[in-house]
Amino acid sequence: MSSKWFNSFYKILADSPLHKWLEVLPGQIADWQQHQHGEFAKWQRLLDKLPQTEPSCLQLQDQVRFGSASDISEYQQKQIEGLLKQFMPWRKGPFYIHDIHIDTEWRSDWKWDRVSPHISDLTGRHILDIGCGSGYHLWRMLAQDPKLVVGIDPTALFLIQFQAIKHFNPDPRIHLMPVGVEHLPALNAFDTVFSMGVLYHRKSPIEFLQQLKAQLRPGGELVLETLVVEGDENTVLMAGDRYAQMRNVWFLPSTAALTVWMQRIGFKDIKVVDLDQTSLEEQRSTEWMTGQSLQDFLNPEDINKTIEGYPAPLRATIVATI
Repeated sequence: MSSKWFNSFYKILADSPLHKWLEVLPGQIADWQQHQHGEFAKWQRLLDKLPQTEPSCLQLQDQVRFGSASDISEYQQKQIEGLLKQFMPWRKGPFYIHDIHIDTEWRSDWKWDRVSPHISDLTGRHILDIGCGSGYHLWRMLAQDPKLVVGIDPTALFLIQFQAIKHFNPDPRIHLMPVGVEHLPALNAFDTVFSMGVLYHRKSPIEFLQQLKAQLRPGGELVLETLVVEGDENTVLMAGDRYAQMRNVWFLPSTAALTVWMQRIGFKDIKVVDLDQTSLEEQRSTEWMTGQSLQDFLNPEDINKTIEGYPAPLRATIVATI
């Protein structure tokens, strides 16, 4: 099954400005397949059990909704819901599959609503989303009729979740590859590159920004969303062992400091287009993600601070070109 997903993408790459990727990607995927997550084979078997349906509607403009309950039997609806719950936790969404509401931890639609007014039209573009998770934003990008939209994320469960959603809308223009940004050659070919919620997880943020730049064609656009702190161009927070209970958080710059970093490596037209403190309504535990969430990571006596005493999560979106 997974070989079919990847082979169809290779054929698309061959006739695209991204054809150089074929020099390394098949080998990287072959290596990934040899070191799969222990649950991957089971997840694939569960995917195969999803019934074939004919969704009466495919909505992407305001939400990701495929089909309605009236398209299928009550048994099929219970079957689909039961199978999709085998792929918990669902973190990025929400999705609506034949009126089954996958109520994810994050209201990723709120983030998209903040970001989308500030980006260039995606029509006819080749788009890359780095650290795309289960691919929610890929579907919202697809609404603008791009030539190709590709997400990368090395987490096996996210690939399974993406393929579970794609089962109900097998559009050939949308793909997810289970690789990290460090595996990408310098393609210099994407029209738009998104990176939302990744920068602060990288030990070397400057190197990461250079990797983003190396994927863009001349004149291409970067859409960068990341955690920041308030302050001037010299302000950068490096948290201790944890930040909001996350171990893998490294550098949280101010927007002014981040702008300096981006200027130093050659980004232009740098604009901070949105600044938003994450609310308890935007990130929370649900029936589809039953573990701890933001409420558990903030100081119960002052939700403007994390449980460790740092400023609560503040997210900035920056748009720039090269």
